[in-house]
Amino acid sequence: MDVGHCYLEGNADAVEFCPHDSFHNVLAASTYNLQEGDQPSRSGSISLFDVDADAGRLDLTHRLETAGIFDIKWSPGFGQDAGHPLLAQADADGYVRIHSLRSSNLDGSDVSGNCLKEVCGKHVSSSMCLCIDWNPSSTCMTVGLSDGSVSIISIHESQLSILQDWKAHEFEVWAASFDVHQPQLVYTGSDDCKFSCWDWRNDPSNPVFQNTKVHKMGICSIAKSPNDPNIVLTGCYDEHLRIWDVRSISYPISETSICLGGGVWRIKHHPFIPSLILTACMHNGFAVVKIKGGRAEVNETYKKHDSLAYGADWQRGDSYVAGRRKSKAIATCSFYDRLLRVWIPEGDIFN
Repeated sequence: MDVGHCYLEGNADAVEFCPHDSFHNVLAASTYNLQEGDQPSRSGSISLFDVDADAGRLDLTHRLETAGIFDIKWSPGFGQDAGHPLLAQADADGYVRIHSLRSSNLDGSDVSGNCLKEVCGKHVSSSMCLCIDWNPSSTCMTVGLSDGSVSIISIHESQLSILQDWKAHEFEVWAASFDVHQPQLVYTGSDDCKFSCWDWRNDPSNPVFQNTKVHKMGICSIAKSPNDPNIVLTGCYDEHLRIWDVRSISYPISETSICLGGGVWRIKHHPFIPSLILTACMHNGFAVVKIKGGRAEVNETYKKHDSLAYGADWQRGDSYVAGRRKSKAIATCSFYDRLLRVWIPEGDIFN
């Protein structure tokens, strides 16, 4: 069921529901625009929305103009700004910027909303920042760069500092994520087709492991299971979602690798149902995948976008109104048609 849709002021590439209690209605969407010419420029924006799936509401509350954005992520904890969720931005100018979610008063009326206030920023590299992920304690971030490098950025008292950086890959690093169970470990994937793991506390130039043979094209996304400390998922331009056991990294678990018919650009685990995975499949829309009993199968697809499927996220929370469970939505966005959609799965995906 469709909740609502909106055309953004730019090419849409990421959507993120706020994970914090009292802010589950807040949705952020980012854009990237390339102005070609003798002096090309890359601009972008972050838009905030108020989402109520049961009421069919998708209301824009704030838009922030910025550099062209490749990725955004809400902090899992409040971190340095107690009571205010933080949103990290990785952009084409080589910056990491941190925004704080604040209450605002819209148009001088009594209607309350939310806005973003930048609290700090750091020029990480002359290369572009392509992806970003927070560690579980919200004290640092890992950033993948267009020159194949990876950086670890700390945040302390509204200051960003580079703790570690190293040359991890030969080409663009589109995926870099912390291990949620062992946050000293960082997983990375690149256009060089290498799936790697690093211990950033030690000499990170030596990988913990590196698989160079399985992915047939560039790696787009990596997601560690929040429930199973041994399972990590990778998405690839070769259209496969692969499930790995980190105790034996030579090959993925063959029974649970699945072809989704489009490059697997983004992978999102359901907030509280371990078997459900949401994927953005570039040329083949979006898919909800269920992993159960050693097998993976597509449970539901969503194909109401007409361009590259890039951004996807689950709404968090488990709330009730008048004894009835509130519906939780999925947000998706597509690139060239600049379209954001919010929808509720039609099938019984929870059983």
